[in-house]
Amino acid sequence: MMSLKLHNFFRSSTSTRLRAALNLKGLDYDYVPYSLRDGETRTPEYLAKNPQGLVPTLEKEDGTFLTQSLAIIEWLDETHPEPALLPGDPDGRARVRALSYMIACEIHPLNNLRVLFRLRDQFGADEESQKEWFTHWVSLSFEALELELSRSEATGIYCHGNTPILADICLYAQVWNNRRFGVPLEQWPTIARIFDALEKLPAFAKAAPPEQPDAA
Repeated sequence: MMSLKLHNFFRSSTSTRLRAALNLKGLDYDYVPYSLRDGETRTPEYLAKNPQGLVPTLEKEDGTFLTQSLAIIEWLDETHPEPALLPGDPDGRARVRALSYMIACEIHPLNNLRVLFRLRDQFGADEESQKEWFTHWVSLSFEALELELSRSEATGIYCHGNTPILADICLYAQVWNNRRFGVPLEQWPTIARIFDALEKLPAFAKAAPPEQPDAA
């Protein structure tokens, strides 16, 4: 059994993704917390692990480091194939990646904490303005995500069939992030249904931000 260290922040949606993936794979890891607000990922020590100064970073047993949550999750899927987090067929993989990227590439980069800080510091955006910014970008992609999930025969209990997969990991983490800004989930009933199903799975419930040792 490999020894892994997860450098992360309890409220980071990308960290939540990786915790869920590790839990689904049944992999134990040492939890190493960082405070993003206090600049703990901007120290020389942390930048030596991850030059971007972001979380999560997965430290392998050989002392090397993996960064970017989706890349790490695909590495986990390649090194620990069961349970699979991507479908076995090309069309299925393309759909699951598209659903995942709607969240990871369209929502998250615009609502990242460092972006919100930039809005605050450079443009004077107060908390209400930051909430409006956050909600706008979530709603834009969640409307499309809801449409795709609700109309596709490939959607099952979860985003793609009846087994949790990469898209579910991204969705689960994003919904938790939305809660911080009071974004109501009820307006997207298919997304809400899938999230409720994921909440019942120990691998996801254990990954939730409030369950982490550094949760405030």
